[in-house]
Amino acid sequence: MRDIPRVVWILAVGRFVNAAGSFVFTFLFLYLTGPRQLPLEQAGLISGALGVGLLAGNFTGGWFGDRYGHRRVMLLASTVAGLVTLLIPWTPVALLAVSTALLGYSGATAGTSQGALTALAVPAGDRRRAVAISRAAFNAGCVIGPPVGALLAVEHFTALFVIDGLVILAVRAVTAALLRAEPERQTTPTADRPAGLWRSVLADRGLLMLLPAIVMVDVVYRQLYSTLPVYLRDNGQQLTVYATVLAVGSGLILLLEIPVTMLLRRLPAAGIVAVGYALVGVGMALFGLGSTAAVVIAAMVVLTAGEILYKTTATAHVLDRAPIALTGRYQGLYSGAATSGTMLAAPLGALLYGVAPGALWPVCAVLAVGAGVLAWRSGRITVQADAAAPQPAPATAS
Repeated sequence: MRDIPRVVWILAVGRFVNAAGSFVFTFLFLYLTGPRQLPLEQAGLISGALGVGLLAGNFTGGWFGDRYGHRRVMLLASTVAGLVTLLIPWTPVALLAVSTALLGYSGATAGTSQGALTALAVPAGDRRRAVAISRAAFNAGCVIGPPVGALLAVEHFTALFVIDGLVILAVRAVTAALLRAEPERQTTPTADRPAGLWRSVLADRGLLMLLPAIVMVDVVYRQLYSTLPVYLRDNGQQLTVYATVLAVGSGLILLLEIPVTMLLRRLPAAGIVAVGYALVGVGMALFGLGSTAAVVIAAMVVLTAGEILYKTTATAHVLDRAPIALTGRYQGLYSGAATSGTMLAAPLGALLYGVAPGALWPVCAVLAVGAGVLAWRSGRITVQADAAAPQPAPATAS
């Protein structure tokens, strides 16, 4: 780890602090239906606007960083996100949907630029360690944030948003002081492809095959946060079992993701991603074997092993395919695909569970394994395409 650039550690610490102080995403709906006393339908629309902003920011926010500099855009977007968060308790109801959408967009844009800065600080082909550090910092913060937020909410909901906003602004100020200029880009150029995001992506057949696999497995993975708790409740399990399942997953990620990434970082990315997706499928199949604590925890262990393999590796792999000038847009493209389940998982899973409860876990297993096959095929196509690509002519002596 000694050769990891300083900028990666600075951004990781900032991500940890932001995650530890992030309460809006967890408690927004409770706040709207509680202290704001909004009807469920209106609260749902306002919360949905946050998700729409996040998705839009992931897909389009990277353009700003590529165009104007990722440090500058990250700091500006963080300022907007911090101020909007801070002002939520005093924002009129009529403007809440607009402000939450703006919060989602600015937060996703800041995150996209942060991811691009992390990627550009490390040479292409060696980004998995940097991504793993960033993910570990985020997961560690997520372990702290919800229980702290719950304690604050008991006393005063307003404090949640004030503290969250101030944390974002404080991290922004410290980051600006420590990173006084756009960091140097330590990267090796990828093969030449057409300029422009979509022309570049369409020219990369391996990436085109991988992107649907990313969406498929994310829809499957996020059943953990939608249909799984309902499934456990319907089968007589207490909420503590569900909380234990999530805690086991988080703990394994914190303990193992960085060591596993270090161990496997020289192996081909697509193969690791394919195995990770397949393990997610096996974990989903195990959920279908029963709802006892032992079965669901075992299923979570297998599924988390898959997540440890694919999350970091897939992120770094997509960024390695990016031309330097499109790094932010590739980061946003991956983030959008890898968070598509936040919008699709609950309605699709609920529809299937309502019609045929017994089919949910087998269908999820088949989809995840199918995504693994697509990931493996994408790796074969990428290797063949890179081998066929014309190599730069060697320099000749004058």
